[in-house]
Amino acid sequence: MEKAWKQVYPDDDFDRHFYDDTIARFYDEEQHISTLLTWATGISILISCLGLFGLAIYTTNQRTKEIGIRKVFGASVTQIVTLLSTEMISLILLAFIIVTPVAWYAVNKWMESFADHVAISWWVFVISGAGMLSIGLFTLSFRTIRAGMANPVKSLRNE
Repeated sequence: MEKAWKQVYPDDDFDRHFYDDTIARFYDEEQHISTLLTWATGISILISCLGLFGLAIYTTNQRTKEIGIRKVFGASVTQIVTLLSTEMISLILLAFIIVTPVAWYAVNKWMESFADHVAISWWVFVISGAGMLSIGLFTLSFRTIRAGMANPVKSLRNE
């Protein structure tokens, strides 16, 4: 092919490449953006878990005496964990309600730049909400279970 090209166009260089390589180059930018978004998502989840863990520590420290009194009156560990986690779960659900329309809008705008449009299904958001809730509960469980299992005598000793 190169010889035939040189016979027809002697002054031009023969430039060859495979068709699939040309198509793959079109998607290089999307793959770089995907890698960047993966790292940004992981870091943001880590930071939010640390913040949630800090909030759980703060809440349990503020309510230490209340937890001790409830344990003296016969509250189980499950009841105390439920009491401490309910407030945090409502904050997680509020965050999910706020971020879902924003995420849907952003993904739809991003998908408009492609030739083949794909509709975003509702179950994607349900799965992400369940993931948010499970990660939040996992993060909260460390501190709330520890607070629920603590000896009430230590928290009420100063009273």
